[in-house]
Amino acid sequence: MTTAETSENGQEAASGRQAKIVALVVAVSFFMQILDGTIVATSLPQMAASFNVQPVSMSIGITVYMLTMAAFIPLSGWLGDRFGARRVFLTSIGVFTIASLFCGLSGSLTEFVLWRALQGAGSALMTPVGRIIVLKNARKSELVQAIALITWPALTAPVIGPVLGGFITTYASWHWNFLINIPIGILGMGLVLRFVPEQRESDPGRLDILGFILSAAGLTVLLAALELSVKWDGGLLPVMAMLAAGIVLSFLATRHFLAVDNPLLDLSAFRVQTFSMSTLSAGTACRTAINATPFLLPLLFQLGFGLSSIAAGTYLLVYFLGNLGMKTVTTPLLRFFGFRTVLVLNGLIAAFSIVACGFLSSDTPQFFIHALLFLAGLSRSMEFTALNTLAFADIGPAQRSSASTLSSMLQQVSMLLGVAVAAAVLNISSAMRGADNPVLADFRWAFVVVGAIGVASSLRFLQLPAEAGAEVSGHGKFRRN
Repeated sequence: MTTAETSENGQEAASGRQAKIVALVVAVSFFMQILDGTIVATSLPQMAASFNVQPVSMSIGITVYMLTMAAFIPLSGWLGDRFGARRVFLTSIGVFTIASLFCGLSGSLTEFVLWRALQGAGSALMTPVGRIIVLKNARKSELVQAIALITWPALTAPVIGPVLGGFITTYASWHWNFLINIPIGILGMGLVLRFVPEQRESDPGRLDILGFILSAAGLTVLLAALELSVKWDGGLLPVMAMLAAGIVLSFLATRHFLAVDNPLLDLSAFRVQTFSMSTLSAGTACRTAINATPFLLPLLFQLGFGLSSIAAGTYLLVYFLGNLGMKTVTTPLLRFFGFRTVLVLNGLIAAFSIVACGFLSSDTPQFFIHALLFLAGLSRSMEFTALNTLAFADIGPAQRSSASTLSSMLQQVSMLLGVAVAAAVLNISSAMRGADNPVLADFRWAFVVVGAIGVASSLRFLQLPAEAGAEVSGHGKFRRN
């Protein structure tokens, strides 16, 4: 090996280490953000008692967080380009951390809602800008590992959150569900200052104010409609009216972005097949099916099996272990099989494992339940990592900011859409029986419908070329070797 080759290999190794470090730094902040979103629900009754309000009133704290986040997500890419991704990411962590502190110190519902709104604004910038940082610091050959590192918080935090939140609320107080973010946030900011380099676009252009208003309003109204449909309050008419309004606003935003010279969001990324399929069409449907599972499983174990929340949490920990178990083999599997094969076959495994969950009962052997949940966790982890990586496999540098923002917007929609679809099937099935609460038969229908969506979306990936994303996965290189 020549001196030049040795030097080049050393530079590549150093670049790979830097990309991993940056991804780990971003992942720490993502974990804090996603954990907060799942941990809060466990303490709502105690918070209601502390604020002297009805427990149902506390749902506004979750709703205002979600809607504020939806309103500011479209702005994230432009802010990162205008002020620098590192600076905006650091600011978003700081805003989120400060808001968490005051959420924990709130003495009334009004105070809590105001600070939750600020927390949502910080959260809105964190995910898309953090992903932009990772994309700018990782070469295509390093992208699978980098994306896998920033994907694990989304896989693990929703499972850990309810268990950890229940423990904190039971043995400490609800305040610590927010105060726990303070040391994590400080650690995250310190790591960003130490390891994340500053990068800024030379000419981001002026802010597209009309585009921001239309896209923010469209996403906010759509998510509000999905949230309202889950709660099943107020009947069908308000939900349909809000859905229609959200669709109209989103259409107007799209038309605006296509018509102006310097749009807030560059929609040209959707002309890239790998991005379009993994985010907008098959990707959204696939995420919808998989995101419904963490919502359905705790209800199945508690309402269908009659288990306590602690016992249900034990089953969810097995699901969580499955998510972790796939991390070490994700990169070699993608390299050996390629994105198309993995997304189709692993997607089908994920979908059929979801369907199989619907046929579980309290009489099912515990070993079989554990094995099925572990398999579901494995396939969930692989599918999310493959989708998140393929989305940016062919995205050029000029498209990264808008592509990251668009991806975050669509992932928010798919998260609530999965819960909305599952809740709708449960409610319809229960209503047809004339009952108020779902039983095992209702859960069976919900899992089957959600699994069918997963099957259909997995088969859609057959439209991808066999070598899609090969430059990122190294699939063709593996075959040549």
